[in-house]
Amino acid sequence: MFHIPTGREARKINQSRIAGLLSLLLFSISPLLAGYPPIQDLIDKAEEHASIVIEPGIYSGPLILDFPITIDGQHRVTIDAGGKGSVVFIDTDGATLKGLKLINSGESHNDIDSGVQVRGNFNVIKDNIIENCLFGVDLQQSNNNIVRRNKISSQEHGLGQRGDAVRLWYSFNNRIEDNEVINSRDMVVWYSADNIIRGNSGTNCRYSLHFMYSRYNLVENNSYYHNAVGIFVMYSDGIIVRNNYIGHADGPTGVGIGFKETSDLTIEGNQILYCASGLYIDISPFQPDTTNRFKHNLIAFNNIGARFLNEWHGNEFLENQFVSNMTQVAVGGAGSANGHVWEGNYWSDYEGFDQDQDGVGDTPFELYRFADRLWQNVDDAQFFKGTPMLETLDFMERLAPLSEPTLLLRDPKPSMTPLEINLEEAKDTTNALLKLLEEQKQTQPKDTRPRF
Repeated sequence: MFHIPTGREARKINQSRIAGLLSLLLFSISPLLAGYPPIQDLIDKAEEHASIVIEPGIYSGPLILDFPITIDGQHRVTIDAGGKGSVVFIDTDGATLKGLKLINSGESHNDIDSGVQVRGNFNVIKDNIIENCLFGVDLQQSNNNIVRRNKISSQEHGLGQRGDAVRLWYSFNNRIEDNEVINSRDMVVWYSADNIIRGNSGTNCRYSLHFMYSRYNLVENNSYYHNAVGIFVMYSDGIIVRNNYIGHADGPTGVGIGFKETSDLTIEGNQILYCASGLYIDISPFQPDTTNRFKHNLIAFNNIGARFLNEWHGNEFLENQFVSNMTQVAVGGAGSANGHVWEGNYWSDYEGFDQDQDGVGDTPFELYRFADRLWQNVDDAQFFKGTPMLETLDFMERLAPLSEPTLLLRDPKPSMTPLEINLEEAKDTTNALLKLLEEQKQTQPKDTRPRF
């Protein structure tokens, strides 16, 4: 039989249970109540333009800098926001924040809870680690700042619910350099001009770099791999994208570099490998009498090398390498890519000769659309791309065409040899980045904050 406690015995049991629950609750929230000293008290005692080296330890945030000062944590200081708001606010000109570990921002997209929020000019944020913060560094109407050599990761949310690693809004002449980003959402540039984005790496993100309504920015020497999209330029003119490595944007809609209604672009010296679509082009260039120039790019081992969403005009493709893409060029609908300039490109599937040994094919490279017009014209037919049925149909069309094939493009002077970009070096770069990705996965910290 069950014994049912009554009276004094029952009260003792209930008190014991309550005490146990309170102990468990206090233990679970102890990191928030551990008495970390507030770092703001140290800063408020300093004078303008002072340089402060913080004693090693863990401090509670937030930290608000509203006068020019240098804060140096020497990689031995952690500031913990405790899951509320942003960790650091810079609301001044000429401040420097370096050598700190910033953790545990809040989770509000409306408030842009960040590792660092910047609302000033000529500030420097460098050599910091930003972990478990919804957004990394947020600059709004802030000019001439430097964000350099920071390691940034977001919180453990779904891809679309994470924050952006670096976010620029109406900000000009900033330098975003040599930052490492993993497991974030985007690095996004809104309504901003004359910024330099150089030497950064990004992996396991949505858009490694995303431009919206921004002009005259420079993007160079970045490495983006295993993201949904490498770089996407939307409604932005005068962007220079050069010498970047973009690899393994290989989801169903993965894009190496994408363009929508953008003009006066220079896309030069980039390596775009192992993506669903190497280049994705939608109504670009958009402005009348403008040209987008693609030169000396390596576009290799992609499902589609260059994908045009529609028939358009105004792009120049000069001296690029199209190597072993399953489909070199595809055009949506029944259109062609003849409205663009194609000259001096290397095509791995070119079947011509070079009898005079001048490095240029004796006959033009011509790309026709045979049975593959089915999946290019009818979206549902893409399911059958590469199947024996469609490949056999394509072979029969080429052998004895029952209808006139569509000429997609014509390169009158195809290159016979690859250009200076080293294909083996590109493969080595891919392998090195994949190894780094595995190391990052193993060392990525987990969110240990208590949940209420």
